Amino acid sequence: MKLFDLIKKKFFKKQPAKTGDHLVDFYNRIDEDSRLLSKHGQIEFLTTVKYIEKYLKDDIKIIEIGAATGRYSHYFAQKGFEVDAVELIEHNIEIFKAKTMPDEKVTIRQGNAVNLSEYPDESYDVTLLLGPMYHLYTVGEQKKALSEAIRITKPEGFIFVAYCMVDPSVLTGIFKNNKVQYSIENGLINTESFETYFPPHGVFKLYTRDEIFELTEELNTERLHFLATDGYALHMSEAIDKMDTETYELYLKYHFKTCERQDLVGMSHHTLDVLRKEKKQ
Repeated sequence: MKLFDLIKKKFFKKQPAKTGDHLVDFYNRIDEDSRLLSKHGQIEFLTTVKYIEKYLKDDIKIIEIGAATGRYSHYFAQKGFEVDAVELIEHNIEIFKAKTMPDEKVTIRQGNAVNLSEYPDESYDVTLLLGPMYHLYTVGEQKKALSEAIRITKPEGFIFVAYCMVDPSVLTGIFKNNKVQYSIENGLINTESFETYFPPHGVFKLYTRDEIFELTEELNTERLHFLATDGYALHMSEAIDKMDTETYELYLKYHFKTCERQDLVGMSHHTLDVLRKEKKQ
């Protein structure tokens, strides 16, 4: 079952699972790595890596918070970087460990993005927060995850934060998939303001650009980039997967050229906020 088919099935069905089980259940059932392997899925991965690599230098330390099965952690460890990974879901940790190569300088431990007390202040040059914001439903938790990521980052270090966006999910999950009436009846969408409510059993917390900027406006960081990591890829996934190599390369060129256009970024299912921690005064 494809990732977004599973999300749709889970989101639009009442869940009998106990409170707090939904996230574990979700990641126990999906193949997280395969999501980034199709032609359209690779775009998110390639874009994220492209922007992270802009700010990498030799002999730096990287931490990935919410590392899942390690797609990014292993990629950078195999490039020779020292990587520490934190992951909440035990199932993901087992897969992460199984995929670790003998020559990788990578560690993995179980932990929660909102409490990184085991990690000292200013320990890492680069901090990746590429999954936790998808699953934190309160502003308090969201701000705590951001502040913890910033706390463990060195002054002038870089924090990369990924988000899932509201509007493309409304277009595909509600309108395209003919869930309009269900969504209205269950209070998932306001048909006047088009504000949305996504309950925790739906697994994913979705954001607007304004909400993201409001979350980060009081942080001791400078925004370097805010970009679309998959752009229109999930809207036209079948067409992208059928592209020949030459056409696909041209599409990637177009995507990289337009991914920072702020008039387009809100239509991307996934976005990346690139922040630099302020220098100590």
